[in-house]
Amino acid sequence: MCLIAWNWQPDSETPLLLLANRDEFYQRPALPLHWWDDAQVLAGRDLQAGGTWLGVNRLGRLAALTNYRLPNADDKPRPSRGALVADFLQGDLDAPDYLAALAVRAGDFNPFNLLLFDGRRLMGLESRNCRVVDLQPGIGGVSNADFDTPWPKLLRLKASMQARGLAGSADAAQLLMLLQDNRHAAEAELPQTGVPLELERALSATFIASGHYGTRASSIVRLGATRCEFFEQTYGAQGKLTATQQFFTLQAITPWASTDRRVRQLPVARTICL
Repeated sequence: MCLIAWNWQPDSETPLLLLANRDEFYQRPALPLHWWDDAQVLAGRDLQAGGTWLGVNRLGRLAALTNYRLPNADDKPRPSRGALVADFLQGDLDAPDYLAALAVRAGDFNPFNLLLFDGRRLMGLESRNCRVVDLQPGIGGVSNADFDTPWPKLLRLKASMQARGLAGSADAAQLLMLLQDNRHAAEAELPQTGVPLELERALSATFIASGHYGTRASSIVRLGATRCEFFEQTYGAQGKLTATQQFFTLQAITPWASTDRRVRQLPVARTICL
């Protein structure tokens, strides 16, 4: 996953609305959105390493992952980062405990950002800095840098969400248009991440299409108090492949469904790696 934005409104009827694009090499095999046979997980699946980039489970837990763009990283074999998403969705640790346990071994993986929602908290981990982030209500996002780093495509997506006042009533077609923006950033706005200029320009689009690499899936997740909606459209080098939409009732009433919807305000960020 290379671009994620969300509207986190814990006091609303739709506490979490999430939009995401997964960018990957076209040749890397993957299954589209489906219920996994070996777990109560709804997600696509990477057939090369077995993990996933974005998923939910029947309890309303959500996890999503982006890679941190670091072209000069060493080529030492490391565990798949996609396993982290699957592990959280199949486990029972809440977000703070899962991230605390993960932070002390984050260096075992190539750099990543992990976003977790446990039914009460929306939190993230920036593995490169061992930084756990307690995300506050409102519109936020992450791409292939730290949380809310102002890359042009992330700013555009967040601004579009803000301008449209997107809430639980927005339909999938409206939201999908935001993820299909193929405009490139002006050269002066491009981040400098160590890749060649032409590649940096190509990667600056919300929706990427190139000869061998591009946006493979656009996903929309809407988590309500008792119901989840998950829409995904997948793509190959020649364009759209499949569109899948799933609706299901959560197996347990999530904490925000109670009469007391107050969210404990946590510190904005903290570093906990040893």
